[in-house]
Amino acid sequence: MLTLKQLRYFEALSRLRHFGRAAQECAISQPALSMKIQELEARLGLALVERRRNGVRLTSAGEEIAQRARSILTSVRDLSDYARNAAGSLSGKLVLGAIPSIAPYLLPAALPLVRTRHPALELTLRETQTSILIAELLAGELDTILLSLPIEHPEIATLPLFTDRFVLAARSDARFDRARPLTPEILADENLLLLEDGHCLRDQALNFCQSARAMRDRFGASSLATLVQLVATDYGITLLPEMAVPIEVGEDPRIAIWRFAEPQPCRSIGLAWRRTSPQAAGFMALGEILAEVADPRHLSAPAP
Repeated sequence: MLTLKQLRYFEALSRLRHFGRAAQECAISQPALSMKIQELEARLGLALVERRRNGVRLTSAGEEIAQRARSILTSVRDLSDYARNAAGSLSGKLVLGAIPSIAPYLLPAALPLVRTRHPALELTLRETQTSILIAELLAGELDTILLSLPIEHPEIATLPLFTDRFVLAARSDARFDRARPLTPEILADENLLLLEDGHCLRDQALNFCQSARAMRDRFGASSLATLVQLVATDYGITLLPEMAVPIEVGEDPRIAIWRFAEPQPCRSIGLAWRRTSPQAAGFMALGEILAEVADPRHLSAPAP
């Protein structure tokens, strides 16, 4: 009979493509893991992996079995979550993913409230790019993710929480007229500094500043902190989420913040989770705290 343990071992191997790393993750020895995979292959009557000197390659049957194993394991986890959360409380283990342009600016203020209001919750955080978060959510590795909406996927439910406006960060001596509405056209001759490919904030900045000349061939920063320091040293300008300004700019006299003309560019921030998850009520409770903390009374806004 197939066991969940066998499926967990094979799922780890299919994801990591290495017996040693998979064994380490599963907390068993490498020979024991290899034996369990052989037992699974014998039980199914299929060759699932090709063992190579530099790692593992899944057979075509192995790829299909790995996908089905992930689906089964995710369903089992959702079943356990349902039993744990049947009373409607936010408790037990919860793995929250968040994108880098939100996590450091919202979560430090939110987590103390989460701990106070839901002391039985054991929260684990994962910070990475949107595409990775979505893949890990669908694979059952994450319970919910905090990111920029919309997400169009039939298996994912979303909850909009609040709107985060974009502002322009430039040198204090930049020749922008505060009496004149700031529009993308005014930025046409400026060097727009961007995050590297894979960050949704990069795409949002490019969509808004289509007429600006981006320095994508020279810089592809992995953090907003790097962009702000490049602005401070006169390499160009950048768009910042309003929530990031107090931390990344603060009182730095080298940098000034400008707002754009109405309608101001913005992004919608929200939570997302699998539609099959039984924890929707808990996620909504978490969302209430995140929206509360995002209020300007908690996150200082830049001067207009």
